[in-house]
Order: sequence, then structure tokens, then C-alpha cells
Amino acid sequence: MTTSAVSARLVATLTAPLARERDAAYAPSVLRWPDRRLLIQRGDFEAVAVDLDAESAPQTRFPAPWPRRFGTFTVAPDGDLAVFAGVHAVRAVDPAGTVLWEVRHGCWDGGCRVLHESFEEYADSRAHLYADSGSVVFSADGSLVWAHVRGPVAAAAPDPEALDEWLVIDAADGRVLGRADAQTVAAGSEHVPHPDPAQMGLSVGEGQDGAPLLWGRWDGVELSVEHFGEEERILTSVSPTGEHFLTVAHDLDSLALHRVADGAVVAELEAGDAVPRHPGADPDDFDADEVMWDYECGFVDKDTAISSTDVEEECGPVRHWLLETAGMRPVGQVAYPFPVSGTPTALGDGTWYTVSGSGDVLHLWTLDA
Repeated sequence: MTTSAVSARLVATLTAPLARERDAAYAPSVLRWPDRRLLIQRGDFEAVAVDLDAESAPQTRFPAPWPRRFGTFTVAPDGDLAVFAGVHAVRAVDPAGTVLWEVRHGCWDGGCRVLHESFEEYADSRAHLYADSGSVVFSADGSLVWAHVRGPVAAAAPDPEALDEWLVIDAADGRVLGRADAQTVAAGSEHVPHPDPAQMGLSVGEGQDGAPLLWGRWDGVELSVEHFGEEERILTSVSPTGEHFLTVAHDLDSLALHRVADGAVVAELEAGDAVPRHPGADPDDFDADEVMWDYECGFVDKDTAISSTDVEEECGPVRHWLLETAGMRPVGQVAYPFPVSGTPTALGDGTWYTVSGSGDVLHLWTLDA
């Protein structure tokens, strides 16, 4: 059980481009590709992308087609196109607000069987405010958009039995190149990109019913889909080399390293075996303060990963842990020069980031040599 410390060094402090309260915005996050990093943030009225690798860190703003609670979004690697995954459609928008393309699909509100043509049809519906959601992401080279949507797609009438669909879309013109029945009933989902543009991971949340993990391969003609993890593991990260991916168990008791080729578990790490109980935990209540991993675990580089444990409100400050991916062995607890909040998000290039408790500042970290 690890107790040693590993020092983190601050690389950069980045201020969120949108004010959380004034702009009704979510906290910022970072998208990373092999040759570019973008800080992105979503507000009710616009989305912003900041190029972290350009000298002046230019910002690009995209008018939002609907408020932030009605879906998710992503930005292309070159920063000139935003794609919004909404309740009824996937829509690509340029910085001027021009709709470049749109793919309509079934409504994410479970009780609605209408194929909506516009957001305005349900803008004042309380039920739609709490609709489920899908997700979108660009492939590593920016040529494809992978989208997880509620079926049916572009049908003449809604099918009450339609399941979720996984689409491969041409990022240039919105043509649906490939589609597959995802065989999921999602409350939400998240794509986890692979360095190969023709591969993609998808983690689907079905609430208490499970966490299906899908792996997609696009050969230019057909989208083939495999299900890994027996619907009990949440996909969190793909290695920079593309050979492995990481998952956390649905009940958060273990982390696992898998082969991309077949999804097989290479190594696994139980939280209770690797991490001591929080020093602020109740010494007389072992059940209430049981150590569990969080939903974030990512590759800092090809050989190391980072994850976190604990709930701040219950025990005290969250703890971050550095892991050696070969054999999934704990290295030690990460020591920061000042207190941090929340979970760490690894970028695969030797860095990771944390977001301040107020959500208005992002800190970029690396290991202190």
C-alpha cells in the first residue's frame, strides 16, 4: 500500500475565458491531439476555444445554438469548427454562427417520440430540460466526427423501439458515412479518442443499469462495434501509443489496463489494496469511508497514469495518485505546491490539469524532475 510522495510542478495557470456566473458557463477543459491542445468552455450563449500552443493563445468563439443544459459540444483540432450534440440534432457551426451541416435524430427525452426540426419546438418543455444526452468528438486527424445519438436518424417517422446509434460523419459536409446500432439506452456518454482516426472508444452511462463500453473501427465502408467489459467498466483514457486503454469499475473499486486489440484486461488495481484510508476518515466507520477510485484515470504518458480517490465533503482534501501502468502499480501520492480541487485529467504528453473549486482557473501540471 503506497504512502510515498511524488512532487508536481506547475506548468501554467489558465484563466477561464467565460465568467462562470455572468456567462452561465461550465468550467473549462482541455482537448488534446498529437500536435495541438485547445482549452474549451461552454456557456449558455457561446462556446470558446483557446489554442494553447500558439504564441498569443488566440480565442475563437462560436455562437451556441441552444443553452448548455441541452447537450454537449466539441471543437475541431484546427479550432475553426464547433459541433454541438443536442437533444434533437448534431449541428456544426462556424465562428460566424453559420450552420455548416446538421444531422437530426430521435429526441433524447425518453417520453418524446417527435422528430424535432428545431430547438424552439421544446425550448419551454420542462421534460426536455432534463433529457438524456449523447456526445460527439473529432477523430485524431479532424476528418471525421464520431457521434452517439438517440435513434432513429433522418427517418420519416420515429420508431418507438429505436435504440441509440453510433455514427461516423464526414466533418467537412455532415454526410453520415457509417452507422451502427449501439445497443445502449444512454443517460449520457463520452467519447475517448484513439490516435488512429479510424478507431474510437465510447463509454455509455445507463445509470444503475450499467456502463457499456464500446469500441468502434471504421474501415472506410463499414463501422464495426465491439462491446468490452461486460457493461461494468467505464472507459477513461487511451494510451499515447494507442496500444492500451484504462477503465474504472462501475462500482469504483478497481482500475484496469486493457489491450486495445481485444479489450482483454492486462492488469488490475484494487483501491483498497493500493491506497490507505484518508487520514480524515472516521476511524470507527470503515464502511462509510471506504476508499474508492474516482471516475477520472488517465495516461500522463505511455508509462504512467494518474487517478484520484475520496470525496472532499466526507473526508477532507481529495488525494491524487501516480500509477505505473505496467502491472498497474502505485508509485505514490501527488504532492502539490498549493491545495488543488477535484480530479486530475491527464493529457498523455507528460502533463495533466486540475480545475479550481470555483471553476474559473485551470492549472496545468507535470512531474517535478
